Order: sequence, then C-alpha cells, then structure tokens
Amino acid sequence: MGVLINGLKVFLYYFHERGWNAISWQRSHSNLRKVQRKPSSINQKGVTIWFTGLPSSGKSTIADAVTEELRKRGLKAERLDADIIREHLWKELGYSKEDRDENIRRVAYLSHLLTSNGIAVLASFISPYRELRDYAREKIGDFIEVYVKCPVEICIERDTRGMYKKAMAGEIKNFTGISDPYEEPPNPEVFIRSDKETIKKSVARIMDKLKELRYI
Repeated sequence: MGVLINGLKVFLYYFHERGWNAISWQRSHSNLRKVQRKPSSINQKGVTIWFTGLPSSGKSTIADAVTEELRKRGLKAERLDADIIREHLWKELGYSKEDRDENIRRVAYLSHLLTSNGIAVLASFISPYRELRDYAREKIGDFIEVYVKCPVEICIERDTRGMYKKAMAGEIKNFTGISDPYEEPPNPEVFIRSDKETIKKSVARIMDKLKELRYI
C-alpha cells in the first residue's frame, strides 16, 4: 500500500508540475517570447544528472543553469530539488539517516520513471552516503554523477539560511559536514570545484560530458 501511495504521489506531482508550467507559459507568453527555443527533440534519450556535495556547495545553482541550457536547446528537462521534493511529496520524512536514505530511494524511483520516458532529470541532493548513490545509479541506469566539491569553510560563508551555524551550535542534529560525514564519490563522471571555477565553466563541462556520452 505504501508503494502505491508513493507512486501516486510521484505521478500527481509530475503531471501537476507539467500542467502548471503550461498554464504559467500561457500567462507569461509575452515574456517568454524573448527566449527562443528549438522544437522539442522527439528521440531524446533520458538521463539523470545527479548533483551531490555538501550543503551550500553550489549543487542547485549549477543544476538550475544546466536545466536552462538544456531547455534552450529544446530538450525536455525536469528539476528535482531536495527542499521542493520534501515539501510536495513526502513531508513525513525527517532527517535521521533512515529517513534520508528513504528519501534518496524514493527520488531514485521518481528519477527512474522520468528518465525511462526520455526526460533529462537534474537531481540536486546532498546524498552523503556512497551506498545510496550507488543504489540510485543502479536503479536509474542512465546516470551521470556530478560531484560539486567545496571546502566547508566556504560553504559556511555561502549559507544564507544559517544552517551550518545552527548545526555547530547543536541546534540541528545529523548535519552533513558538521555532525554527520560526507562520503566523497570515488569516480564521478564530472568533478567540479565550485570554489575555483565559474558556473559557466561548470555548465560547459557537464554539457561536454552529455555530448561525450551521446545524450545530446
């Protein structure tokens, strides 16, 4: 029963987002005409680009930029972000290791559904444990791991919500990089140092990898 309920949530979320995007497009048509997009690719091959790294390392920013680039090329791309997924799909999950593992398993399932239907999925999740990232890779199949590395000191400076400070003060338990470990990917398809390269360069390197692996 739980599997059926979560499956229903996934489909409802997906079609709600697609429907809302269509409505929003109609409402802001005059603004969107400024961005010229190529016709959608009929034979697009699905792939999940999985961004992993410490909190505030730059995962979401880079994933957003890659999503925009793919859509400009007329490709179907969907963003899955940790905060949005938790808010809309499974609010019942907390931040214990068990709940975080379950969150990644569910996201892997959702990514698998979208990828198998010819969509480029850009998933940005801390996903600190190697075992669960390997699970996502096996579950999805067409999978590109992007490790966004950034020193924790710089992540703390970038943290506008003050989550690191709360974690260091003991207000937040099991916080990755402070009170919980992050297991670095040994062989990611793309390795990014977000403290040393521009977003534009990071996007270009990811696009080059997609070309190399013949996803675009």
